[in-house]
Amino acid sequence: MSISPADRLAIHELLALHGHLSDSGDFDRFTEVFTDDVRYDLTAYNAGVVTGLNALRDMALQLGDRNPLAHHVTNIVISPTTPDTARALSKGLAVNLDGTTGSVTYDDTVQRTPGGWRITHRRIIPRRKPLTP
Repeated sequence: MSISPADRLAIHELLALHGHLSDSGDFDRFTEVFTDDVRYDLTAYNAGVVTGLNALRDMALQLGDRNPLAHHVTNIVISPTTPDTARALSKGLAVNLDGTTGSVTYDDTVQRTPGGWRITHRRIIPRRKPLTP
């Protein structure tokens, strides 16, 4: 299974756009990143699964100043699953107001829609300890 270089670039830009919109507080533009019925899995943070674009936006607004100052996405690996869907793994780095940082893995399912590629499911996996042999 493969997707075109143009699709790969579009998925990379999709994942990057999330951080820019989050950092600017432009949550109403999340329609450019997620499907209306997105499942945003925060189970690893004991916050369950946020379902739907409106609920995701509301959660981000409720966090207010507890949102990170900056989101950075890197190390993107795309594995097509069908011609119109793919799994995208990436690393997320967050810079917090108090100067601390955090690292996560984003495990995304992305889908081609009439408006372009969108995330249908995101699972956030925090990185809490280094590897041990």
